[in-house]
Parts: sequence; structure tokens; C-alpha cells
Amino acid sequence: MSSLILYSLGFSAQILFSGRMIFQWVLSEKSKKLVTPALFWYLSLLASFLLFVYGYFRNDFAIMFGQTLTYFIYIRNLQLQGEWNRIPKLMRWFLWIFPLLIVFYGFNNHAYDARQLFRNENIPIWLLILGSFAQFLFNLRFFYQWIYSEKRKISRLPMGFWVLSLLGSGLILVYAILRKDPVLLVGHGFGFFIYIRNMHILKYETEG
Repeated sequence: MSSLILYSLGFSAQILFSGRMIFQWVLSEKSKKLVTPALFWYLSLLASFLLFVYGYFRNDFAIMFGQTLTYFIYIRNLQLQGEWNRIPKLMRWFLWIFPLLIVFYGFNNHAYDARQLFRNENIPIWLLILGSFAQFLFNLRFFYQWIYSEKRKISRLPMGFWVLSLLGSGLILVYAILRKDPVLLVGHGFGFFIYIRNMHILKYETEG
């Protein structure tokens, strides 16, 4: 795959990720309280789909790992909002098994082996560990959000979600600079303002 197509794929994913945050933020500003629209989760799922493919073709385990952690949480939030069953059944099945199909295809066609996932000659092991930990911390926010939402049986983005967003995004920016990855750099560099602003809105909502 050419670099142009590859980076277009990655930037498209980041645009969708950023778009979901902007949409959520604008609605929250208008409502004067934190809201979590269904479109947030639809855009999240589509962006995760594209970024997983980007990570696969770039042979970047940290990116694939990060997307796998949250992919199914996006689906669960669509279920909690009653949106999942609106998607055609065949498409739902495809989305469920998509990550497994990608991995199976890679192994079956010898695109990589297990060792190559952890031994990319362009990524030192310490940098791979840093990137994987950064992705884990960043995506831990969705595990927190998932548990929070399951307990209340409603899809919501609580304060802990935004705190973990700031911490994880900061580490991913360090990884992106060291990795010289413009897709991650642009995507996460943009998010800081929105994370801080949502924390302020939520704090104001709680105090009010």
C-alpha cells in the first residue's frame, strides 16, 4: 500500500475521532451540561475500524492493540443507547468479527508472524512498550466509562473518562514524536482543549 493511501486512511480515522469530540463538545456547550450523543459512538466505531486497518498495514502493534481494547466498548455503548439493532444484521456480524478476520488474514497469508508484532525493526522494544502502555492508559478511559455506564444502565462520559483522556493522550503524543507519526501527533494534539473544556463543563454541571 502506498504511503499516500496509508496516511489518508490514518488521517481519515483521526478526523472522525476528532469529529466525534467536536460534535459532543458543541452539543454539551449548547446544553450547558455533558451529553453523549449516539453519533459519538457511531463515529468512534468507524474511526476505530479505519485506524485498526492503518495499524495493520503499518505493522504497528501499539495502534492495533489500542483499537482492539475499545472497539467492542463502542459497540456496547451503541447497545446501551438502543442504536445497535438499527444497523443491518449482516453488518453487525461483520463488525463483531472484523478484528479477528484481520489477524487471521495476516497470519494465514504470512503477512507477519507473532514475533514481528513485537519486533518491528523501525520501533525499538522500549518505544513499543511505551506506545502500548500509552494506548492502554488512553483506552482505559473507555473501560472506566463502560463500567460506569453498566452500573447505571446509561451511556455517559464521567469525569474519570476525561482525566484518563488527558494522561493517556499526553503519553501518546510523546510516542508520536519519537515515532515520527503525523497521524497520532495531529489526532492527539487536537484533543487537549476539548478534554479540559469537558472537564470544566462537567464540574460546573455537578456544582450547579
